[in-house]
Amino acid sequence: MTNRNDNILNGPITRAIFSLALPVVLNMFMEFALASTDYFWVGKLGAMAQDAVTSSMVVIWTMFATTAIVSVGVTALVSRYVGARDLDRVRFYLGQGIKAGLLLSFFFGASGFIFTPAALRFMDTGPETMIHAVPYLRIFFASAVFFFINEICYSAFRASGDTRTPAMVAALVIVINMALDPLLIFGWGPIPSMGVTGASLATGIAISIGSMLILRRMFRGGLGYDVSGMLRNGIDLRSLVKIGKIGLPMSSQQFVFVIVYWFLIKIVHQFGEVAAAAMGIGNRMESFSYLTCFGFSVAASTMVGQNLGARQPDRAARSAWGAAGTAICITFIIGGLFIVIPDWIASIFTDNPEVKKIAIDYLFILGISQSAMAIEIVLEGAFGGAGDTIPPMVVSIPGALMRIPMAYYFCFNLDWGINGVWWTLTITSIIKALIMAGWFRLGRWKTKEL
Repeated sequence: MTNRNDNILNGPITRAIFSLALPVVLNMFMEFALASTDYFWVGKLGAMAQDAVTSSMVVIWTMFATTAIVSVGVTALVSRYVGARDLDRVRFYLGQGIKAGLLLSFFFGASGFIFTPAALRFMDTGPETMIHAVPYLRIFFASAVFFFINEICYSAFRASGDTRTPAMVAALVIVINMALDPLLIFGWGPIPSMGVTGASLATGIAISIGSMLILRRMFRGGLGYDVSGMLRNGIDLRSLVKIGKIGLPMSSQQFVFVIVYWFLIKIVHQFGEVAAAAMGIGNRMESFSYLTCFGFSVAASTMVGQNLGARQPDRAARSAWGAAGTAICITFIIGGLFIVIPDWIASIFTDNPEVKKIAIDYLFILGISQSAMAIEIVLEGAFGGAGDTIPPMVVSIPGALMRIPMAYYFCFNLDWGINGVWWTLTITSIIKALIMAGWFRLGRWKTKEL
């Protein structure tokens, strides 16, 4: 751990950013490949099947928003105390974080399993789509405990300066998932064809294997320090409150983001299943940018947290801006591709001319805001690493909520049609990025005490 953290605290900032971000970015490319493969295979079953995955995706985001209550708090506390070389506190808060994650996962998994049909009906999901979407979603909720364990363990490794181990485990999970997808979706030999349900079952099997591997690695000293005995202490309510106090603002903004998307999908469904299928294509392509930015967000979070713990606030700031600048350059190129070749990109995912036409417009409009997304996501990670999660919440929640009336106004009052939704997403992304950058520049996060 000494060499790893010396690089974060004392070495060249650019090298440290890339050493932390590159494994995550490469892993995110594989995540993108998985999402694209999923949608490609499901697309063979028709637009209804693709709509089932798109509608379910928004509900699944709710689960990941819940994990942030714990994972963001664990990241901030572990990185801060690793930087301060206080490993007793690192072990304590990591143990409490895992216990909190287990409690949340059981509650959320059971609730989600029960209320899956109601959530889909709320989004005006059609009856034919419901046939595919209900079992697809319920398998995800049945696997909730594995998603929570993975996210918390990944956060602990990244906060400790090791982004390679979670990237390697996640890569193996993705490879298993990709291999199982066509096998379970279409069947082979004695294995029956399960359709859309097979895609979620493949994910559930893969993620459970990943959980066992990352836990095994952690308890065998993979973090760079001994964590044996971290689960011996009982649940400490004061510590859980501290973790939740850091993570809840970030989780709340993600919840609001997801809920807003529920309403946006209701609007999209006014234009038919083909519009929802096109939205799925656009979301998967935008994930190409989002997941890349996430890698640099992790780098910013780790470097800000550890450098604040080491009493180096100026280096923490340089690290955050360096990570943001790199992400901006990458997303500028990605956005350019969305603008220049949207027809070619859309053709990869669908042969349906109606779906393709809508997806082309979506990709073109999204291309304008990709660099803005980079600013928002990376600086959000930097705020999180400092444990100062209120500013991102204050920026993101109003920015997300304004999307509902804006989309409705653009679509129906201005008669922009479905493109009104896409323009809403782009305009609000730019606004949020500008405010986030201004707030981070004030530097108040440097004095945040945990």
